[in-house]
Amino acid sequence: MKILSPRVHGYIDYAVAALFLLAPSLFGFGGLPETLCYVLGVVHAGMTLLTAFPLGAAKLVPFPVHGGLEAAVGVFLVAAPWLFNFDEVAAARNFFLATGVAVGLVWLITDYRSAYASTAAGARYRPEDRSFS
Repeated sequence: MKILSPRVHGYIDYAVAALFLLAPSLFGFGGLPETLCYVLGVVHAGMTLLTAFPLGAAKLVPFPVHGGLEAAVGVFLVAAPWLFNFDEVAAARNFFLATGVAVGLVWLITDYRSAYASTAAGARYRPEDRSFS
C-alpha cells in the first residue's frame, strides 16, 4: 500500500538526515558507528537535495532511483553492526537496526512512481528551452 506522498517523504528524508547527524550525541556512541552516522547524514541530505521530487533542490536524481537507493540503505543499516563489528555496542546496534527497519518501512509505503510521473511530465516542456531560429 503506497500511502506516503512524495512531499511527506521529503520531510521524512530531511528528518532522517538530521537524526543521523544527531544520533551519536543523542545516544552516546562514538568510533566507527559515529563516523558512519555522520557520513550517512550528509549523504542522505545530499541525495534528498538532488532528488526530483517536491522537496528536492536540484532535481537531478529520479525519485524511483532515490527509492532504490533507500531500499539498499535500509538493508545496509540492518547489516552494518555485524559488517563493521559494533554489534556489541548496544546503543549503536539498536540505533542502526531501528533506523534500518524504519527506512525499509518508509520505502514500502512511499509512492515513488507518482513523483516521477509528475516530474517527468513537467520536465518535458520548458518554454525557456525553445529555440526561435
